[in-house]
Amino acid sequence: MAVHRSLVIFAIVAFMAPTISLAMDYVVGDDNGWKLEVNYTDWAKDKQFYVGDTLLFKYNNASHNVYKVTGDDFNSCNVPSNNSLGLFTGNDKINLAAAGKKWYICGVTGHCNQGMKLKITVLDGSAPAPPPNAASTLLAKATNFQIVLGMTLSIAAALIMV
Repeated sequence: MAVHRSLVIFAIVAFMAPTISLAMDYVVGDDNGWKLEVNYTDWAKDKQFYVGDTLLFKYNNASHNVYKVTGDDFNSCNVPSNNSLGLFTGNDKINLAAAGKKWYICGVTGHCNQGMKLKITVLDGSAPAPPPNAASTLLAKATNFQIVLGMTLSIAAALIMV
């Protein structure tokens, strides 16, 4: 009896798995990390960031840092005077908790003006689901009646087996 219930639970989880999406972790600059001579506009242009994703800034903390700034400060490369707004560990993780535009710069003199800055747009919701597998493709083509009928028959079969 316990085995049958386990199979039913497994079937339900397997049925729902294609609709589950996971947050992404992005290493800013990929293998280059956060440093001079990396084009962060190019790095970000093909990426879609969603609420719940994280940015990881990896850098030499003796040479660089990260400040979250406003759009105006980003455009003018203005470093906030409040050091509590900066990150200095060299392995800084930022959770993208809200939708909207986000701006980050290196606060070391001259680095932002040399291109060490990142602007992204965080989208609300979650990342798109992975490409469909055969089960989710069949589900997409099924009518509501077919789905309800299939679930009803599956439950009835499970109860009969018990």
